[in-house]
Amino acid sequence: MADAAYTAWRHDRQAGLASVLIAETRENVTALNVRARADLILDGTLKPGPEITLSDRSAAGVGDTIITRRNDRRLRNRHGWVRNGQTWTITAVRSDGSVTIRPPGTRFGNSIVLPADYVAEHVDLGYAVTAHRAQGITTDTAHVLVEPTTTRENLYVAMTRGRESNRAYVILDRPDDHATAHPGDNPDATARTVLYGVLQHSGAELSAHETITAEQEQWGSIAQLAAEYETIAAAAQHDRWTTLVRGSGLTDEQAQAVIDSDAFGALTAELRRAEANHHNVDTLLPRLIAARGFADADDIASVIHHRLAHATARPAGSGRTRRAPRLIAGLIPEATGPMTPDMQQALTERRHLIETRAEAVLDTALHTHEPWVTALGPLPAGERERQQWRRRAVVVAAYRDRYQITDTAPLGTPPENTAQKIDRARAETALRTLTRPTIHDERRRPAPQASRQLV
Repeated sequence: MADAAYTAWRHDRQAGLASVLIAETRENVTALNVRARADLILDGTLKPGPEITLSDRSAAGVGDTIITRRNDRRLRNRHGWVRNGQTWTITAVRSDGSVTIRPPGTRFGNSIVLPADYVAEHVDLGYAVTAHRAQGITTDTAHVLVEPTTTRENLYVAMTRGRESNRAYVILDRPDDHATAHPGDNPDATARTVLYGVLQHSGAELSAHETITAEQEQWGSIAQLAAEYETIAAAAQHDRWTTLVRGSGLTDEQAQAVIDSDAFGALTAELRRAEANHHNVDTLLPRLIAARGFADADDIASVIHHRLAHATARPAGSGRTRRAPRLIAGLIPEATGPMTPDMQQALTERRHLIETRAEAVLDTALHTHEPWVTALGPLPAGERERQQWRRRAVVVAAYRDRYQITDTAPLGTPPENTAQKIDRARAETALRTLTRPTIHDERRRPAPQASRQLV
């Protein structure tokens, strides 16, 4: 699996994408970094020249990507200072062991000189990193090596680094040495069972009350729980979607290209969203594929995804026959259909946690009179109206928690991310309903008094 991840990373780099390899241990990271640098020298990307020795005893020179591992406000350019977890490109190696660095992708200006002692103690090659080091990184693509020892927290960090795609490569041949049973101890383990075990494996330390509180706040957030839900859903429904694609009218070669595509994950997420909107994807997908060929398509999966998103932009049905979408906390499409009992249980558990968390966020905001919840208007007096108000307010609360909104406005600033735009549209619908006067309110409003002119 390490070879597969490395090969995919090399392919992305050669295609001009910013990409990162993420592994579980520093030993694996160092091995991948050394391999990457050797290949970049062999293919001429890096030119031989003066080198310096880094903290992990690997070498680096001009053109290498590095990552800084310690904050130092004294080392700065006009845009900021050197931070832990930042990636840089070396532009010069000096005779005293110091180096000049620049942010990736920039050609002029913004340079910083790293002293020799900082380089020797706090700099690594940056082609591969651990999940812990990856927290401050954003790239086009990420290739993640997942082991049975991986924690769900590290998996979440690793699988959210890429803007365009994040791919997991599950290692099956390294047993977990934890005291309790784990999928890595099972010779019949599959990638999905290991992934399921990882999502049950929390790395949160419980040694002090403050630590418990902080970890529960971070890893109990809807951002974390929704990522876990969607990861489990992708694994639980994988066989179903691959079977649907193979039987949808594509040739065997086309179907395999769809399944192997980087866009397959986005396509399956769109299928889940369409089904949550009550579309019959088993009949819809073959119709969309039969409607037009793929002779000029560079990526069939992306084309199908576009067709599906366009065809299912609105929930199925109309008027009185239209049913409410199956959305968890008003945002997250529910995964349905056949799946194994353990996957179903994991999804059910996370659904409950997401809904409980959203209710708790709303209740806390009401109790502390936070400005964003005040903007939703007062709680209605009637029991039925109160329940409807809470149901819509929970959607706003869930949106804020999922995207870490701290603005006093209920939904914060407009997002740029496509996925967040979809969720914001759902939250905006709930917000409009909350702040729109009801017929009952209009009837209770005093009528304007007619004025009478005295003559």
